[in-house]
Amino acid sequence: TARMATVFAQLEVDGEQHGIHAFLVPIRDASGKLLPGVRAGDCGHKMGLNGVDNGRLWFNNVAVGRAALLDRFATVNKEGKYESKFENANRRFFAMLGTLVGGRVSVASGAVTAAKVGLAIAVRYATARRQFGKEDGSDGPRETLLIDYPTHQRRLLPYLASTYALHFAIAALRAEYTSTPLDGDTRKLEGHAAGLKALASRHATDVLQECREACGGQGYLSVNRIADLKSDTDVFTTFEGDNTVLLQLVAKNALGAFNKQLGDGGTIGLIKFIGERVTQSLLEKNVIVTRLVGGEHLRDASVQLGLFSARKDDLIASAARRIKKRIDEGIEPGVAILQVQEHLIALAVAETEHFIFNAFYEAVVRCEDEEIKGWLEKLLCLHALTKLEEHSAWYLENGYFEAPKASAIRKLIPVLFSELKDGARSLVDAFGIPDVCLAAPIAFFDPARRL
Repeated sequence: TARMATVFAQLEVDGEQHGIHAFLVPIRDASGKLLPGVRAGDCGHKMGLNGVDNGRLWFNNVAVGRAALLDRFATVNKEGKYESKFENANRRFFAMLGTLVGGRVSVASGAVTAAKVGLAIAVRYATARRQFGKEDGSDGPRETLLIDYPTHQRRLLPYLASTYALHFAIAALRAEYTSTPLDGDTRKLEGHAAGLKALASRHATDVLQECREACGGQGYLSVNRIADLKSDTDVFTTFEGDNTVLLQLVAKNALGAFNKQLGDGGTIGLIKFIGERVTQSLLEKNVIVTRLVGGEHLRDASVQLGLFSARKDDLIASAARRIKKRIDEGIEPGVAILQVQEHLIALAVAETEHFIFNAFYEAVVRCEDEEIKGWLEKLLCLHALTKLEEHSAWYLENGYFEAPKASAIRKLIPVLFSELKDGARSLVDAFGIPDVCLAAPIAFFDPARRL
């Protein structure tokens, strides 16, 4: 039914290509018939989101007037000359694509919302459901609640903590998006949006799968909504940018910011500077070489922040060093970057995880309600330790951990489970999802009714 499309296409004036620009192009007449030169086709049935009418468009010698060019960033004047306030073509290109950032912000936000809904259903069920035994306890002890099983805590609580972390990261991203002029330098914003879109959508996919399994056969039933959430959000890892491609954008921006700091000192000089700065900072916090393994030390958010920063800075510096070494050996820059592609993805993940942790950390610091702050501090700690545990091989390999510290982190995580499990129901209720939106029967499980 659409009669108009926004088309991003190459703009060529007098034989010179000026890059991708946006045009308003009529595609149907008032009766709904496709216009001459326009062909349309449906993408077909999909895994989910079939209410969204994805399709394809082909254009063959379709002419539009000069006024069809959306000219916020550039225009063609009446004399047919190209004009733009951006002298640098790359800056103009990124300003043009900056209009797509809003979509990535929305997808990241939607992914976190889907994770919240899945967790609300699974956690509420886990805090009410008992496997076996008499409900009144008359025939011996009542069976254990699902949430009291350590394995069930391991399945749900780290995801709950990371969902809180992403909630605050998305809030920080929205604030950055609304305060950044899209006709200015948006590269930092684009990097944050791309990284959060990638990690939040992957998080939602993983969370919903775990919630489905944690609810057993009930989680498989369509009436309990997790199946629909899974099918409708699975594409989040792909649309508005494939996650792997977006993470390469994050890495490119991080290396660009890194190179901007080089000045006349050269890559090696800055690598040495960053290495010295990171080592000094972390040694002061007893992180790298120390054998401190006590709970107070490991729960220190500033120590955790130091470790997140160290991984980010180390991966950026080592990636720059590896790329420069290859270029110095005569390898083409594009080939050199391709050869360290997996390193760049790890760099991008570290960069984004640092942003997420820092956003959560700052939110905790701002919290004025001491009771709420106490719960947020536990969630922040669990999120940090599970990420540090996930990357423990890297920290051990690079000398930031000794084995006793990695072991102590692993042992502290279940302690945090025990501190959080009794509040898990309240923590998912704090998402503020109306009951009518949860809708799943198991989210309102009542043992007396034996749902």
